[in-house]
Amino acid sequence: MIAFPMGKKAVALCDRFFIFIREKEKMNMKKFVAMLLAVMMVVGMFAGCGAKEEAPAANAEAPAAEGEAAASAIKLGMCGPLTGGAAVYGTAVAAGMEIAVEEINAKGGLQFVLNTQDDEHDTEKAANAYNALKDWGMQIMAGPVTTAPSNVVAAECANDEIFMLTPSASGVSVIEYGDNIFQICFTDPNQGVASADYMASRELGTTIGVIYDSSDVYSSGIYEKFAAQAEANGLNIACVEAFTADNKADLTTQVTKCKDAGCDVVFLPFYATEAAQVLTYANTIDYEPIFFGCDGLDGVLTVEGFDPALAEGVMLLTPFSADAKDEATQLFVAKYQDKTGIIPNQFAADAYDAIYIIKAAAEKAGVTAINP
Repeated sequence: MIAFPMGKKAVALCDRFFIFIREKEKMNMKKFVAMLLAVMMVVGMFAGCGAKEEAPAANAEAPAAEGEAAASAIKLGMCGPLTGGAAVYGTAVAAGMEIAVEEINAKGGLQFVLNTQDDEHDTEKAANAYNALKDWGMQIMAGPVTTAPSNVVAAECANDEIFMLTPSASGVSVIEYGDNIFQICFTDPNQGVASADYMASRELGTTIGVIYDSSDVYSSGIYEKFAAQAEANGLNIACVEAFTADNKADLTTQVTKCKDAGCDVVFLPFYATEAAQVLTYANTIDYEPIFFGCDGLDGVLTVEGFDPALAEGVMLLTPFSADAKDEATQLFVAKYQDKTGIIPNQFAADAYDAIYIIKAAAEKAGVTAINP
């Protein structure tokens, strides 16, 4: 599997260089710090008026901070798909955040406590998870993980004036809910445009097929921009096949149609579980085009029951490579493997970075704790 970054839009873990994209513009760090400080002041005032703290939900992470430090620790909330078809992303984000929190708390000084909730990549469950976190006393939202749940939670965070930083939701709509909502990863339009540009500049193939999830804002958002840029670049899209959440259990028809159309490149702007299904079926019918995906494909190697050998030659956009040789990356990879037994994907790395972004901003703003 070939992973490559998106040039200037990449986020390099080794450099701790964080790029926030707000529809073609980079967020100013000073604005980020000022916003974080303002939001912390707001939630601090609300915390002071609150009732006695409730215990975290049953599936919440146990507080990483202890004793007196725990009493003044900043409460971070995270929700994402910890179970279900998109769990490869949510569990990666949770583990990445947990490692960062453990590292920070072990050094003393600024302390965090993390509460993780399962939203199963479902908007209604994301709303319930957010309410559970708010009842717990969450002061900063470090998530959600995927775009559709993030839209729901972003609206609530904007209304409640709670700072939100999602490490992995890539829809441009997420940050439109308020000035206190931010995202780390590159957006869907950027991924669609970059994919079409890469295919054209590298002359990957002459006939392109597309399979996408028309019921998902992530997948359809990428496809829309990809199709427009592909046309501008003179690419030949010969086959476009859609599926929805209701019929994604069988994608054999879509793969077969791409093969029948003679597509030598197939664009897959969707998640790893469905991608594993596509790659597996393509192998059974001896179909070997270049499969090209976006960040949602990161994690396909760990899909249960999938033969990783089938991902050989697959190309995808990603801001992180676990094979990088720098010390910071290798240290993170080693800790993640010790914790989970698997190699981290970009979602784990971006989540790890998200906690350090919050820490850096808090320190630059002079925040040491949010006292209840």
